[in-house]
Amino acid sequence: MTHQEIIKKIEWKDLKKLNTKELLIENNITIPWFLFSMFLAFYEHYLLAIPFSAYFFLTSLRQVHNGLHNSLGTSKFLTWFTLFSNSILIITSNHAFKFNHLRHHKYCLSEEDQEGKSAHMTWYQAIFYGPIHLIKIHTITWKLANKKYKKNMLLELFAIGLFIFSAFYFQLIWLQYHILMMVLGEFLMSFFAVWLVHHDTSEKPEFARTQRN
Repeated sequence: MTHQEIIKKIEWKDLKKLNTKELLIENNITIPWFLFSMFLAFYEHYLLAIPFSAYFFLTSLRQVHNGLHNSLGTSKFLTWFTLFSNSILIITSNHAFKFNHLRHHKYCLSEEDQEGKSAHMTWYQAIFYGPIHLIKIHTITWKLANKKYKKNMLLELFAIGLFIFSAFYFQLIWLQYHILMMVLGEFLMSFFAVWLVHHDTSEKPEFARTQRN
């Protein structure tokens, strides 16, 4: 199927609206995991901190994904701030992620879909592709995005750089631990967030492996 045929075939629906309880959960879901991981890392219990760091990374991705689709139930500024603050904490520009993710929905698994590249690889290639995937997400945004995306990406990258510099300049070991864990998570993104979801679905790219039709 061509992508125009896929678009015509799929019944497009916005992500669900949140009630008050869901709004509070979705906008605060990262906080307990981050606090517990930082508490344990501060007292040098790094092995105990790892599961909490992993859950922080995953819940941050969930929160960011809803933010990319403007489905956090908050104002435009608060949604922007969620993307910005999470960019600093997971060490990647979420506006670069947003630009590529929306293109992923538009060009799913085609040549223009940078986010979906690793879906065509073997599982081990997708793992090793992780660092390249992270770099490409930013370079594609710089090459193709409009000025607003570029401005937000540069602002986020500057804040990330300042965050990393502060952690290492002031020898904040617990923050250094967090940064290294998040970079590891980002390097595995092309495997966990793309390959596991989309591998071997090229014939029906409108269906992800995590969906039941």
